[in-house]
Amino acid sequence: MTGLPTPPARGGPLVVQPLRSRHCAECRGGPLPLLVVEDGAPRCLDCADLGHLVFLPRGDTALTRRSREESTLSAVVVRFNRRKGRYERQGVLVEEAGLARAEERCLADAEARRRRRVRDARRREVEDVRFAEAFAAEIRRLFPGCPDERARTIASHASVRGSGRVGRSAAGRALSEGAVVSTVVASVRHVDTPYDTLLMSGVARHEARRRIAGRVEAVLRGWRNLGTVMREEAG
Repeated sequence: MTGLPTPPARGGPLVVQPLRSRHCAECRGGPLPLLVVEDGAPRCLDCADLGHLVFLPRGDTALTRRSREESTLSAVVVRFNRRKGRYERQGVLVEEAGLARAEERCLADAEARRRRRVRDARRREVEDVRFAEAFAAEIRRLFPGCPDERARTIASHASVRGSGRVGRSAAGRALSEGAVVSTVVASVRHVDTPYDTLLMSGVARHEARRRIAGRVEAVLRGWRNLGTVMREEAG
């Protein structure tokens, strides 16, 4: 069989995707999309007793592995890469029933993974709610005059998972005072002052912060002092 590179030896049948038109040396059928080299001559899959197998392209490692596990007979399919000068794997031939069983196993795994993702998402949701509540409670402790709804809003915004905000930092998760205060200051800056308007009008960030610093401090002082007054009246 002149011009057909010799496939590498390995255990089990090896099937070739030919680069040129080939015909079976036994039944003369062809051209062959797949062939087996026997005694240097091409054989079609039927003549090589592999015609009952189905082709599974490469790409899904788990499905390929399980299909071969579920098949009594299987074969590796290769094609010669002229540029690289070597055979490269294209997929496998497996029994149709084995492929079906392998697909069922993979689907079962996919469903198990889906259920685990749902459970994990629910667990994270509960954890996030608890963390936001703890963060809001710490805000109210440090700023007793901060309205409850505002504290919850600040905590919810700061603690969004994956947001990269202060609440999700190591200090924020530890509810450190510095992280909590920084979160409240940021909220006051954006909500209770014209800071965003200044930025949109072209004022540099540091200058905008300087202009609204007094307003920010006034709000924070009010939230602190109001809490002191309320405690005194309650006493």
